[in-house]
Amino acid sequence: MPTSLVHVTQVAPYLDGPAGVHGVLRQSNVALAEIAELAGLRFVPVDDVRQLRAEDLEDAAVVALFTIGETPWDEAQRAALLDGLRSGRTGVLAIHAATDSCHGWDDYGAIVGGRFNGHPWTQEVDLEICELAHPAYRHLTSPWHWHDEIYQFRDLRPDARILLRVNDAELDLGAKGADRPPYGFPLSWCFTEGRGRVFSTSLGHFPYAWEHPPYLRHLAGGLSWVLGEGD
Repeated sequence: MPTSLVHVTQVAPYLDGPAGVHGVLRQSNVALAEIAELAGLRFVPVDDVRQLRAEDLEDAAVVALFTIGETPWDEAQRAALLDGLRSGRTGVLAIHAATDSCHGWDDYGAIVGGRFNGHPWTQEVDLEICELAHPAYRHLTSPWHWHDEIYQFRDLRPDARILLRVNDAELDLGAKGADRPPYGFPLSWCFTEGRGRVFSTSLGHFPYAWEHPPYLRHLAGGLSWVLGEGD
């Protein structure tokens, strides 16, 4: 039975040049180690998947992704990650910039649920919680007041359950790069891929998030859902 949480925090170049580096990656490792311990999982930090062993993926109950750029998964690792998810052996926790990774890997969209399409806004917003009973949100009330980069997405899976979103009135839709898709501006969702579960949140750019227990409980609740809690 898989017993670990593998947390990948790799920064890799985009296809056309360098990617930005997130200053909170070390904080995320500390936080995810704590969350893994609470869930009874062994924590495996990975900052370069080229050093990730096949047995680490096989033993992963969850792969947490806080990545950006073209993460250099090899073909065997890609197959192992997809097969693990679709078989129900491995779940996925996608954090902040994970949707801005692997643009050259078509199946990656099925793993994280959507593709990053810019963040025209960085601001305080009142976030609408769409499912207050979900383990990631039941400790909160709606609206959830927050300050972060506000991502927009393309190619969101049609079966993604939107859990958190920004209403249009909160945003300047005339801002440079703004592009409203038909599903609006979701910031967190969950879905199943085969027999496996995926939880995604785009929150977590700033250090404040990783020092803020309600945000960490948001991640811990997402992990609980990935591990099978709730519908």
